[in-house]
Amino acid sequence: MSLDPATGNPEHYKVVFENERVRVLEYTDTPGDRTTPHQHPDSVMYTLSSFRRRLVSGDAQHEVELEAGTVGWLPAQEHHGENIGDTATHVIFVELKEPGASSTSRSLGPQPT
Repeated sequence: MSLDPATGNPEHYKVVFENERVRVLEYTDTPGDRTTPHQHPDSVMYTLSSFRRRLVSGDAQHEVELEAGTVGWLPAQEHHGENIGDTATHVIFVELKEPGASSTSRSLGPQPT
């Protein structure tokens, strides 16, 4: 099983741009959809729709509800998720390929997908 979200969950993740510094993913799903475990490097997330999700990382579960237009920093993480809301999820992720220094920017924590 691949931990690359675009390989392991191609029905949800689509690579829309990539170069040597970033990879941009578009994520979509509908209520009840689940993803398999996958990893994200440090990323910026931009929500195009409002949604509610359950995220699981190891033994920890976290529910998140985000409004359309939310932008936030996501530290590198491994998780899987489930759309537990009544609306489809539509998100853009900008994954950074270069490891960076610790950031004090606003973090959305262990977020979608």
